[in-house]
Amino acid sequence: RKRQPHNTTQHSDHTGQNSTYMWALKWTRQTLNYCLRHFVVTRRDRRSFGTLFGAPLLLAGVVVMELKGRVLVYSIVGCPHCLRAKNHLEQLGLPYTDVSLDKFPQCREEVRARTGRNTVPQIFFNAVHVGGNEELQKLSDAELQELVKEVRENEPPPDAPVPPDPLTAEEDDVAIGFHCEPDEYAMLVRELKESGLIKDRNYHLRTYRNCFVGREFVDWLVEKKGLEREEAVEMGQSLVERGFGHHVTDDHKFKDEMLFYRLLEDDSENALNAGVTAECQPRPAGELSEAIRKLILKIYSKHLSKDGKKVDYAGIGEDADFEEYVRLTAQLQRVSVSELSREEKLAFFINIYNAMVVHAYVRVGPPTNLWQRYKFFNVVSYIIGGYIYSLQDIENGVLRGNRKGVGQFSRPFAKDDPRLAVALERAEPLIHFALVCGAKSCPPIKTYSGQEVDKQLQIAAEGFLEGDDGILIDMKKKEVMLSKIFKWYKVDFGAHSEELLQWVCDHMPAGEKKSQLSELLAGKKYKLSYMSYDWGINSK
Repeated sequence: RKRQPHNTTQHSDHTGQNSTYMWALKWTRQTLNYCLRHFVVTRRDRRSFGTLFGAPLLLAGVVVMELKGRVLVYSIVGCPHCLRAKNHLEQLGLPYTDVSLDKFPQCREEVRARTGRNTVPQIFFNAVHVGGNEELQKLSDAELQELVKEVRENEPPPDAPVPPDPLTAEEDDVAIGFHCEPDEYAMLVRELKESGLIKDRNYHLRTYRNCFVGREFVDWLVEKKGLEREEAVEMGQSLVERGFGHHVTDDHKFKDEMLFYRLLEDDSENALNAGVTAECQPRPAGELSEAIRKLILKIYSKHLSKDGKKVDYAGIGEDADFEEYVRLTAQLQRVSVSELSREEKLAFFINIYNAMVVHAYVRVGPPTNLWQRYKFFNVVSYIIGGYIYSLQDIENGVLRGNRKGVGQFSRPFAKDDPRLAVALERAEPLIHFALVCGAKSCPPIKTYSGQEVDKQLQIAAEGFLEGDDGILIDMKKKEVMLSKIFKWYKVDFGAHSEELLQWVCDHMPAGEKKSQLSELLAGKKYKLSYMSYDWGINSK
């Protein structure tokens, strides 16, 4: 809210309306527009807003019910299950209020306290908690009619959840179209790329791709920039020190000799962020990873079908915002990750892994068979802090403390691999529920922060184990069926089946399923099996 000026004298304009009234009207319109951007409000509320401005506001092309009460949906951006639930409500002609937990994170604890759930969507008809999308879809006609009657005939009671004040929403800090002041050496890199000095070089029967020669670079600076030779050498040294390039085998600093150097962006033709110069001053790793993840989620959400079942990856590739995303990933080339804490590493690499998967689906397409999946996870990569990290490197090398992955015969990082210094000291089992969202409900967090990552990962695990994709229990047969993730990565959860199931039980939310598993573990008589894993792709 803007403060009024100290001079409160009222002036009338040519319409006869005083400036204070016009300011108030403008402020009210802005507030309304903000509200409409962040909420899908009921038709009754829209009619009230419309009365204020002299014109009705209706949901175009949709016949909706008149409600005295309120249908409230808690959701997050990019959640297909949330979209399915909202689409179902729209098909029923039921207006609803959509509260995004991305915009209103202060609501997360209240939702958890009210529902006992860690997943979204969570749906309320006045004070009646329906559950998630699955529960909504399974309502019988009689149950649905009873709920509709409740919100058509009754105002929300005092114990019903209340939508948050729209003015408390967190602003979207992803600045699409924003361009930073370029690093002064980025301009030099741009000129170098246009100079013709970069080409494939041969030495001792080996070809070094996309290289320039130290001596030729110095000659070029002397001729084009009018520098003394010592000054040109210092500029080459600064280029390397600032992370724009390096010696092809990292054996030498920059020298005025017949040595080969390569720009960092040319290190790998397979890296998704190769070929683009990191022009900005390096940003803090955590800040950069959150910005990258939020931006790709924002773009992803725009191309998710209304029923939440399909993603138009081709459409994402043609989206102008996606090119902005690609430019943003170039900043990973020079980001510093070696000094990050354990928590910062977890958040950074989880965010980057999840963003890279979407990026790869757009650029190279989703894998459709076993060989393609192996190649996808081992070849798809980013240049991060001067080194190549594939999806396999991030998951098994960094986040699992350099353990062998599925189908791997050796550890991702050898003893002399500089990336080993970035790996976690111990594997973090909870990462498996942040890197993969195969459950029928999504955890209510899509982007992780270093300050809260452990809490966020626990919520993600509880959300996964709430659903039937994580664990199923048949008490009559005394059988526990787990996601195949627990079989593939069993070493992360326990040395044997009992330890594995105890870990699962310890990380499950309170409820019937947890009680059943505790009973089976106490009796020590149970059968453990693993469900088949659905590798189906959701692309259009």
